[in-house]
Amino acid sequence: MLVHSRSFAVAALAFVATSTLGAGTLDAQQPVQPPIPQIVTSGQGESKIAPDRARIEISVQTRALTASAAGADNARKQQAVLDALRKLGFTSDQLSTVNYSLYPEMQYDKDGRTARVVGYTAMNTVRVEVRDLSLVGKAIDASLSAGANVISSLTFYASNTDEARRAALAQAVSRARADADAVAKAAGGSVGQLLEISTGEVRLPQPINKMMMRGNVAGQAAEATPIDPAEQTVSAYVTARWAFAGGR
Repeated sequence: MLVHSRSFAVAALAFVATSTLGAGTLDAQQPVQPPIPQIVTSGQGESKIAPDRARIEISVQTRALTASAAGADNARKQQAVLDALRKLGFTSDQLSTVNYSLYPEMQYDKDGRTARVVGYTAMNTVRVEVRDLSLVGKAIDASLSAGANVISSLTFYASNTDEARRAALAQAVSRARADADAVAKAAGGSVGQLLEISTGEVRLPQPINKMMMRGNVAGQAAEATPIDPAEQTVSAYVTARWAFAGGR
């Protein structure tokens, strides 16, 4: 039994060695395939979108001889501003305090060495999230009438850019394919199978920021504030590789 087992093992090893050698010989005889001719192009697409949201930063700035007087006057006026905004329908989740400051105003002597406090300035800034653009001008005018005297910024933006982003991507792909067709035709062939396609950076529109500073005269709002937000642009980029069929 032992001799038979050893003979079987030797035969098996010889078979494996012969098979491996044969496989290596066959692999060595396989012809090397030439690389597939390819066309690589890129495309850019754009899509327009209209803003449907706005963000306003409204401030009340007050001055007084003492810090407590400046703070108290500021609190009273800012509360009046918030009440006016709530009457327009703005809810608590649309109103938030984003900045508060109170600092002394200094006056220096002729030599600029000695300083003394001549008063205090308080500023309270509230951010208003506007979901209906028809209320932007009304919010500004109501705030100024209630005591606000600084409009720090007015920003327009789009709440949903998915549709515009996909439209820009589709246009980018279409342009990349058109360029590939032109290259293939010039080379005497045609575009074959799509091998790879990748998207580059999708540039979403940046909020349109209109800086504003406007005062309130004798507690009366000025002429109604006109609002006209411009369209924004979504940009997309793609790179694609196609097989090149035919050719000279």
